[in-house]
Amino acid sequence: MRTQNRGLHLLATFLICLKTIAAVDSYYPDGDSGSTNATDYIRSSCGATLYPELCYTSLAGYASAVQKDPARLARVAIGVSLSKARRVAAYVSNISRQADYGGDQRATAALHDCFSNLGDAVEEIRGSLKQMRQLVPAGSEEFRFQMSNVQTWMSAALTDEDTCTDGFEDVSDGPMKSDVCDRVGRVKKFTSNALALVNCYAQTGMR
Repeated sequence: MRTQNRGLHLLATFLICLKTIAAVDSYYPDGDSGSTNATDYIRSSCGATLYPELCYTSLAGYASAVQKDPARLARVAIGVSLSKARRVAAYVSNISRQADYGGDQRATAALHDCFSNLGDAVEEIRGSLKQMRQLVPAGSEEFRFQMSNVQTWMSAALTDEDTCTDGFEDVSDGPMKSDVCDRVGRVKKFTSNALALVNCYAQTGMR
């Protein structure tokens, strides 16, 4: 069921991406933004994501670095996602060492599994960022291979983050469960947004 849902999610993202690419292209004909600026470009591009407002607020501060470059935008989004994932992984690691939650073995196991999954997600996002920094010019077979790697790793990171929160399903409700799931849930949004921008760049680079 999760695989089917993920497939539908990717299809929806793909369709939104195509629509957003067309909108951005018409808004910035021939690469000339006129009176618009890079911040407007980021807002328009974030329309391809599931969480456009979060996308915009998290990336607008990098407008001067992004300009109107979809590769830079995707790379910055991945970097933001990596920073958020690292921070939450460190937080989960810290609280997992501080208490045994009244001897609740399920809670303890869920925390340790969550940390392991977040660690995998961090490595996958880090690998994606490294690959984005080594991209060859768009349109080549090597470019397609590199972007396929990034898409695969970012998708895997999102799955690992999902697995972290899924592990708390059998844990009794409480402040710890709520806190961790909320924090990881927010990280998932950043990862989802980064993946959507990666998908959009992959499409523009293959046209």
